[in-house]
Amino acid sequence: MRSPRHVRTSTHSAQHGTQHSAQHGSEHVGTTAPAGSSSKLSVALACADGDWPHEDWPAPDDPYVGRVLSLSPPYRALREGPSEGSVDVVVLRCEDPSTAFAGLLKAMGAMSAPVIVLSPRRDTETVVEVFRGGAGYLVEGEYCTHMLSSAVMAATVGHTYLSPTACAALRDAARRMPGGGEATERMRALLSPREREIMELLSTGLGAQEIGLRLGLSGKTVRNNLSNIYAKLDARGGTDAVLRWLGAPYSDSLGALGSTAH
Repeated sequence: MRSPRHVRTSTHSAQHGTQHSAQHGSEHVGTTAPAGSSSKLSVALACADGDWPHEDWPAPDDPYVGRVLSLSPPYRALREGPSEGSVDVVVLRCEDPSTAFAGLLKAMGAMSAPVIVLSPRRDTETVVEVFRGGAGYLVEGEYCTHMLSSAVMAATVGHTYLSPTACAALRDAARRMPGGGEATERMRALLSPREREIMELLSTGLGAQEIGLRLGLSGKTVRNNLSNIYAKLDARGGTDAVLRWLGAPYSDSLGALGSTAH
């Protein structure tokens, strides 16, 4: 499976955002945000105090993210105060997602914002458990701030962003399923060569626009292809399609993956 070229560190510097205290968290925004920044995305950054490694994110000229609200455990502010109803995506940075992710979901309650997990953990069981919870997963050292912003944007349109190691972990778990290899090949044979190219890129976390740039297609053409792919795979959306592409042919395989990832 091809993977995009990942930059380990940001390729440009950015100004630090101004910070001010809020009742339940601290908010920082770029000091020179464009005039249209109000239409950009709002992100809840969930991590322990002093545990966030990207102080320059988002940059003032970030194309997607315009506002970040920093929250500390136990993240009650997600349903209270200034963040209530105003967050588009939640980014969780943690050392051990097996406990931190569960705690975040509990704090979110019925909140429907998508989640992206950033962690140094790369074992199959941890990655599968997060993916089963519907979150994207970026392994530290495999993403830059540009990719993080792209992952945030992708999450808002239903795509689950995975870094290469996270993608490999899901593939490894799928291979352990009985008969997974043959079923996967039969499923992939349903797709045209172009659709298979698109699925290769989608499974690495790229969105329609980025896939279009890679393949020389318009975003509309990519989205049309994705609609056809979802119909052929009987997938409910991007996450379900990626899971099937990686080797889990049925929706209830989410649970099976969890039981085989040891």
